[in-house]
Formats: sequence, C-alpha cells, structure tokens
Amino acid sequence: MFAEPSLTHRQEDGLDVPMLLWRFPQPLLAASSAVLGGGTGPREWLVNASVAMSYARPDPDVHLAGLAAGLGLTGPGIGLLTGVDVTDVVAADDDGVQVHATVGLGAPIQAADPEATGFGHRPGTINIVVWVPQRLADGALINAVATATEAKVQALAELGLAATGTATDAVCVLCPLDGPPAAYGGPRSRWGAPLARAVHRAVLDGGATNLATGRSWSGRVESRT
Repeated sequence: MFAEPSLTHRQEDGLDVPMLLWRFPQPLLAASSAVLGGGTGPREWLVNASVAMSYARPDPDVHLAGLAAGLGLTGPGIGLLTGVDVTDVVAADDDGVQVHATVGLGAPIQAADPEATGFGHRPGTINIVVWVPQRLADGALINAVATATEAKVQALAELGLAATGTATDAVCVLCPLDGPPAAYGGPRSRWGAPLARAVHRAVLDGGATNLATGRSWSGRVESRT
C-alpha cells in the first residue's frame, strides 16, 4: 500500500505555507515531468508545495531543492509546485492503483491553441501523483504517464472546460524498482485501466471543488486577513 502524504509547512514572508511530503520506505521507480527530479529513475521522496498565485521565480528547481534541504531530504527526489492549497489534495484508488491530485483550474488552456505565443502562464496547476503496485517496463511507465494525462483531459471535459489542462501541470508515476515488469501501461492494460479511472475521479472531484470555490492558497490567506 502506498503511504499517504504527511502535511508539513514552511515559513515564508511570515506565513505558514503548506506542503505535502512523501518519504518512501525504499526507493521507487519514477517517471515524472516535475521541474525537480523529472525524468525516470529511482526516487526516495516527493514534495508538493503550495505557492502564491503571484509566484514568478525563474528557478523553481532551485527553490524546491532548498525546500527539500530544509526538510532534511537527501538523495534523488521529486519536487512539485502548485497555486492551490495542497490541503485540498484528493485521493482515489482503484484495484491497487492509488492517486493523489491537487487540482488548480484558475488558468485552463488548450494545448494546441493557435493564438498562444511565448510562455505566459499562471501557477494554477494540476499535479497528479500515481502509485502502481507492480514494476512497469520502461515503455509501460511512459505509457502510464500518457494514460494519466488522457484521463485528466476526460475529467476536464466532463467539468465543462474546453481545456486540456494548465500550462504548468505535472504527472508523476511511481512503481516498485524490482519484480517482474508489466509490459503495458495504456488505458486498457492491467494497470492502465484502474490508473485511468482513479486519475479521472481525483481530477473530477478536485476540479469540481476548485471551480466551485476558486480556492488558491494565497486567496485563502488573503480572505483571512
């Protein structure tokens, strides 16, 4: 069973800023699009950190590395940022696959928008963390990332958004390092099918909450002051 994340905080500008932290009991195999620890290979921890919607640091990887160091994390890990309050994380599981998603939909986009130029974005961000209980072969691991993305887009369509995501979304798929590898990760494969269902449910539920409340971490802080 994949461990639930712990909730921790950091001090920034006199505020307690929330972060989700996973410390893996043993290294896991990961495929990730994260700005810190992206790519494939063994990973020992994962952090998903809230930031203000005004966040504009040009070096988010350096920022995340500093946050990890402040938590005493060593070795290879994964760092994610999001404009939503990570305490709104949504968990879903299906047939052994577990998903945790933080869903920010303040700045939805169409990936192939013909009018888009440059790299304008806001840190709304959908971050999806997936655990598959069997080792995935290299191709299956990459295919699982695509399957998670397809399920995310399906959920957004059901939420009524003409969008494929936000400009800063990230997906992380984790599985054991050892054992006989599953050959496939597509949406009709042994693990891809429950993965798709769990991601779809997590994004649908998290997205509905975010659209109804507009909750960003910084917005929530401002409403209290």
